Amino acid sequence: MPEHPTTAMTAAQFLAAASVDEEVYTLRPDYRALLLVAEGLFPQAPHPGAESVVAALIAEAETLAQRLLASSAAQELPHISAWRTAYRDFGAKPSRFRSSVESLLRRAESGMPQVNLLTDAYNAVSVLHQVPIGGEDLDAYCGPAQLVRATGDEDFDTVAGGEPIIENPVPGEVIWRDDAGVTCRRWNWRQGRRTALREDTHRAVFILDALEPMSDAALLDAGNALTDALGHLGPDVAVSTRLITP
Repeated sequence: MPEHPTTAMTAAQFLAAASVDEEVYTLRPDYRALLLVAEGLFPQAPHPGAESVVAALIAEAETLAQRLLASSAAQELPHISAWRTAYRDFGAKPSRFRSSVESLLRRAESGMPQVNLLTDAYNAVSVLHQVPIGGEDLDAYCGPAQLVRATGDEDFDTVAGGEPIIENPVPGEVIWRDDAGVTCRRWNWRQGRRTALREDTHRAVFILDALEPMSDAALLDAGNALTDALGHLGPDVAVSTRLITP
């Protein structure tokens, strides 16, 4: 993995500079983004009881997924359906490319994927609140987070067939990017390697994507739940937030 940039932005600078391009709002005028920056994370040495807190979130998420999918197909759930429509709007087939929350919900029915406390915590909150969430290492960013429609020549650092490769997004695809390239393809479909959470991540940024019918209040509730969970993953965790609206 690349070394962390030597000129990292402060949390306040990063949040203030984050942006959503007008072309994205033209596509979906109902879109909002809640950004959280968590500092003071030490997931390898969390508070006592952190494991049980995250385990409880995972169990709750699995129970909810089982209940929801017992009475409805995933694609018929209102929040999942909204993202399927958004994907179609920029040319991605939702049956092939699923939003992160749909993928997690489907997996949670038979058991949430478990990676590490930091990743597991935000994945569980994503399922519980039915909102896509991405978590990344803030110190691996080169400049602020920008949600744009791709030109097609941006670099995306990923893995294919077990080998690291550089891909390019499809022109018009909605992507999160920074000054160095793509950080997440197809809005919230797949995150890249360069900014991925690491074992030594101490500053992380979390992006919560919302479309109607999710209200601002529900989006902020999800952010508060994530903030509460993150508070167990370090001795002195501080969280800063910004809600980006049209």
